[in-house]
Amino acid sequence: MVELVEYIAKSLVDDPNSVNVTSKKEEDELNIYLTVAEKDMGKVIGKQGRIAKAIRSILKATSLKENIRVSLEIEENK
Repeated sequence: MVELVEYIAKSLVDDPNSVNVTSKKEEDELNIYLTVAEKDMGKVIGKQGRIAKAIRSILKATSLKENIRVSLEIEENK
């Protein structure tokens, strides 16, 4: 799932080198942290958060097959 988020994010942004995806697994939950450049935040989130919601929907559909909860946090590089 981490690779999926990374692929989607790199396809959306202007600076794919600034995309960083990490994950932390706790029991039956997977937390995915996506960091992108400040100028690319709008492209990853989208108008009214539509792109971010779509990415989360894809993760939710994938997580149902693997029987695990997934959350996605989007942050800007500092």
